[in-house]
Amino acid sequence: MNTLIIYGSQYGTTKRYAEKFAEMTHFPVIGYEDIKTLADYERIIYFGALYASGIKGLKSTVKELSPNTKLIVVTVGLADVSDTENIKNIRNSVRKQVPEHLLKSLSVFHLRG
Repeated sequence: MNTLIIYGSQYGTTKRYAEKFAEMTHFPVIGYEDIKTLADYERIIYFGALYASGIKGLKSTVKELSPNTKLIVVTVGLADVSDTENIKNIRNSVRKQVPEHLLKSLSVFHLRG
C-alpha cells in the first residue's frame, strides 16, 4: 500500500513525531503546506497539532482525498489521553474536519506533545 506521512506542526513537536515515524517505517514525510498531489497514495498518515479549533492543516489536506484512501490521524497535544472525555472530544474534533466519505476508514490516535 502506497503510504505518505503528512504533518501540520506549529512549534515543531508534531514534525519531530512525524519524522521519527517516517524514519522507523521508511515512508516519505512532508509538511501539509508542501503537498502537490495526493492521488498516488492509498494511505495517508496525518500527524497534526491539536488545538481547540481543530487539528492544524487537516481539513485542507483531506478534502481532496478519494473515498478509497485509508486515513490515519495522529493528533499531538496536551490533552490527557487517560481521560475518556478528552478522547471523545479529540475524536469529535477530528470527525468535524474529515469529509463524510472518509469516516468509514478513519483511525485516530493521540500523542502527548
